[in-house]
Amino acid sequence: MSRLNAEEYKSFEDIKQTDEDGGEFWYARALAPVLQYTEWRNFSKVIDRAMLACQNSAHAVSDHFVEVNKIVNAGATTKKVTDFKLTRYA
Repeated sequence: MSRLNAEEYKSFEDIKQTDEDGGEFWYARALAPVLQYTEWRNFSKVIDRAMLACQNSAHAVSDHFVEVNKIVNAGATTKKVTDFKLTRYA
């Protein structure tokens, strides 16, 4: 990821979540627009490459990329979408 300016950094920190153990994480679908990705399909490719880089760095992918499913409103109905909980390392 390139260097973030002050406004981008604030946006990045604004969407940070904390789990029950105090660990920081970001939902990928919330992070994508902050990094100026307008389509999930483009950002999901970035996540795939980041997972590969994590694996190649001898880090456990499962420690930094946790797949989660969310139910979202889609007009008059709902649908299940895949998201990821990402650590700062991810």
